[in-house]
Amino acid sequence: MKKINRIICSLLLAGACSFVAAQENQSYFLHTIEKGQSLYSIASMYGISQSDIIKLNPGSDEKIYVGRALRIPRGNANVQKETFHTIASGETLYRLTTKYGVSAKAICDANPGLSAENFRIGQVIRIPSSSEASDSTSESQTTTPVVTNNNIPGPVESRCREMHRVKRKETVFSISREYGLSEADLIAANPELKGDNKIKKGDFLCIPYPTAQVVQPSKPQTIPTDSELFNENKKTTKRFNTIKAALILPLLDVSKGESDRMVEYYEGFLMAVDSLKRTGTSIDLYTYNSGPESSSLNSILNKSEMKSMDIIFGPLYQSHIEPLANFAKKNNIRLVIPFTSKDNTVFRNPAVYQINTPQSYLYSEVYDHFVRQFPNANVIFIEASQGTKDKAEFIKGLKDELRNRAIPMKSLKEDASVETLKAALRPDRENIFIPTSGSNLTLIKALPQLTLLVRDQPESRIHLFGYPEWQTYTKDHLETFFELDTYFYSSFYTNNLLPAAINFTKNYRRWYGKEMDERYPKFGMLGFDTGYFFLKGLSRYGSGFEQNMSGMNLTPIQTGFKFQRVNNWGGFINKKVFFVRFTKNYELIKLDFD
Repeated sequence: MKKINRIICSLLLAGACSFVAAQENQSYFLHTIEKGQSLYSIASMYGISQSDIIKLNPGSDEKIYVGRALRIPRGNANVQKETFHTIASGETLYRLTTKYGVSAKAICDANPGLSAENFRIGQVIRIPSSSEASDSTSESQTTTPVVTNNNIPGPVESRCREMHRVKRKETVFSISREYGLSEADLIAANPELKGDNKIKKGDFLCIPYPTAQVVQPSKPQTIPTDSELFNENKKTTKRFNTIKAALILPLLDVSKGESDRMVEYYEGFLMAVDSLKRTGTSIDLYTYNSGPESSSLNSILNKSEMKSMDIIFGPLYQSHIEPLANFAKKNNIRLVIPFTSKDNTVFRNPAVYQINTPQSYLYSEVYDHFVRQFPNANVIFIEASQGTKDKAEFIKGLKDELRNRAIPMKSLKEDASVETLKAALRPDRENIFIPTSGSNLTLIKALPQLTLLVRDQPESRIHLFGYPEWQTYTKDHLETFFELDTYFYSSFYTNNLLPAAINFTKNYRRWYGKEMDERYPKFGMLGFDTGYFFLKGLSRYGSGFEQNMSGMNLTPIQTGFKFQRVNNWGGFINKKVFFVRFTKNYELIKLDFD
């Protein structure tokens, strides 16, 4: 029978047997792959290298699949300060507190994204180190000293079933309740508690055996449910009478182009602050100029007022992200990173909000929206001769998605003739042409032939599909984009003819006597959108902002916001993606799929 069981377990590697085995195997745990995750982002979550994952999961460097489980190696136990646990069948939060010797509060604090609703099989949670969990039950002393001389009385030892180490915020009442004692019994066993003496964190208390007078059998201990523990450790919502916000940007002593864009972001941000103040929101804004040096950031963080901030916007420099994020986490401050980031701090720091979506998450959203918009597509890739590396990952992922959904596709060279293009069309489907490069040069080469094709085949349903940077080429190709019924995806977009954009542009010109830079995205609008969204949210929801973001119901001018926590212990990424369509009727339409 044992042999049969072993065979079954080996055959069902991705099933329940493997899951149990993984829990028992101390060398690794299991991570279930979610949409948008890449090998890089998963490795970043756990502070390991991609090669470490590949060693345990051969072939994962080529392809990983949503819903599949990856073996994640555990760190060296001698140096590891934390561990990760994959929730198994039948496990509860209470069971984990006893297994790891940490309190429910410590686990909840280490996993701000965890709740009773998502506490389920396969979820990975972070178990904090005992030093991090200051109120850890592992610090409680449960052993009684051994008495070797029977002639020496030991009344204290005999009365104490265990010694309890006082944790933060504990009282005589709460400790008595925990052990099923009356306050009088606990005080009798610990005479030092009489009078006005208060217990302090770290004190040891004698927990006596039940009194001999008890005749009725004691009730079995009631084990709290997950909902009860999560509710008990839910943080009280704090309201902000005045929001303290800091901007850390390189406004001076940098290259002119870089400085101009940072100033423009700051100017748009000031307009958001002004708009909110007009509605009664109280904001104290602190602005700091930061150079690229570490010393520049350190001098800012050493200022006395910084620890009391509610939110920080910035930085620009990649080297500043991790130390600033660590400072924000330590002091319970939200950090909004408005600009492109190649840093992986968001995967391990709950304080971070990353506005620019990491590529793997962005592409995953685009693929979903694409097949939703074109369920009956025939995709023709225009293979660019130059500049293909920047879109190689996007194209590879899209081809995989099309293959998985049995959507037909083919590839043609960028200099293909009209007749070759015509032969690739299918009358029963929407024909979507996608260049493999987002460069303007590729468009210049491909658009003439595609235009001739559309004019030759007016009855065919032909579309051109492309990339965010195309909105900077509209002045060059606007008429052609309309004729080809063009789409592109983007997380940033505004139609300059819409009232909100017109009003903002007009007000910006009135405030500053100049026009915004025409580069994508417009930093003035970015500053306004990010400032207004977060400051409005903190004003409306206080410290409960994270739980209420979906109810903001704001319409930003340019920037889309759809935040998702990357895991139970990490920060937030912005997953908002629009499709922008240039119709044959000369309309510009922003398609919002949420």
